[in-house]
Amino acid sequence: MKKMKMGKFPKPASIPQPKTPSSLIPSQKPSKTPLIPSSKFNFKSPDLSAAKSLFNSISSTVNPDLNHTNSFLKSYASISTVDDSISLLRHMIKTHPAFSPDRSTYHILLTHSCAAPDPSLSPVHGVLNLMSSAGFSPDKVTADIAVRALCYAGKIDHAVQLFDEMSLRHSVPDSYTYNFLVKCLCKCRPLSTIYEFIDKTRSSFGLKPDLVTYTIIIDNVCNSKNLREITRLVAVLGEEGFKPDCFLYNTIMKGYCMLSRGSEAIEVYNKMKENGVEPDTVTYNTLIFGLAKSGRAKEARKYLKIMAEKGHSPDVVTYTSLMNGLCRERDVLGAYALLEEMKERGCEPNECTYNTLLHGFCKAKMVERGVELYRVMKERGMELDTAAYATLVRVFCRRGEVAEAYEVFDYAVESKSLTNVAAYSTLESALKEVNKAREQGRIA
Repeated sequence: MKKMKMGKFPKPASIPQPKTPSSLIPSQKPSKTPLIPSSKFNFKSPDLSAAKSLFNSISSTVNPDLNHTNSFLKSYASISTVDDSISLLRHMIKTHPAFSPDRSTYHILLTHSCAAPDPSLSPVHGVLNLMSSAGFSPDKVTADIAVRALCYAGKIDHAVQLFDEMSLRHSVPDSYTYNFLVKCLCKCRPLSTIYEFIDKTRSSFGLKPDLVTYTIIIDNVCNSKNLREITRLVAVLGEEGFKPDCFLYNTIMKGYCMLSRGSEAIEVYNKMKENGVEPDTVTYNTLIFGLAKSGRAKEARKYLKIMAEKGHSPDVVTYTSLMNGLCRERDVLGAYALLEEMKERGCEPNECTYNTLLHGFCKAKMVERGVELYRVMKERGMELDTAAYATLVRVFCRRGEVAEAYEVFDYAVESKSLTNVAAYSTLESALKEVNKAREQGRIA
């Protein structure tokens, strides 16, 4: 079976030229291969006989090229079994001698086989064997396609198994496939399983984790808020000779910030500067968020100034994080001053910004300012978040302004800020709380 030569890259789009009179345009011969309507490939039935008949009909009227035949096979494979898809491919080869499948043809079947409802890797092995018998030995691209397809199908254990098999029988998958699989394992397997996979691939196949691998693992550990493991991995990075980049430093900093460990976050910031890594906007946003969350909003404000001095424009995330910290420390007016500052700098506040301030004003019992802000949000059609809505409704109920509380309820439902059930449940709870407080004499 002859292999087809790789097709040339398509030519870049030509620059528009001045129009030429039609009388000067030489006549062109019609294309020998008419275009095949893509609608012909939209299979609605997995019937193999019908698919074969359709291919015979198409190939008898036009000369389909490799792209057409692959599209035909892919469309049918999407709704049929692996065995029937292989049968169709064999029929196409037999009845249309000009069709010579290439590696991408078999990759279509391979992707389909990975999603097959089979408790084993039997369908995948069958396609790989078919591919090899056709003269296409599975390579790194093949391994990547199969591993990704298995992971997307939720077959993580099968993906690990195939990774091992490909490494032993063909070629060791590259770092892109390796790191993709590590990332998938991080999402659904315990840390011990991930370390076992890394140790096995290192000892058996010589695959070593790189900076991307460690970044993936550290991000996973940060999300699980495992401070001890974060510290250990940072030490391992140094032992392995890796120099963290800005993205990794930001990831480590995020982990400390999620745990409200502002001092450690500042240490990471200082460390990256010592090592010649320039902080970016994400660095400052993360640091400001972490400091504000840990009750150090005034210190966070200092880094807002440094951020601007270094040429990084504070964005809505920066300001909203700092506002949230100031509101937690009961400095709502300071937070409101930031709203005016961000507007002056051309940074448009969003719903999260207004909800943060609204919640802050209500918690600080500055109801009039909160209501004023609520009116602005309503005029702009902004949604209320759960916390801001609950706080505002509770304040109105405590003041005996039940009509106003119901008005907020109506807006929350109309703007689809909350579902009917959630909005009413919050309102009902606030009314019950107020009635109980009155009965106990806690409020007038």
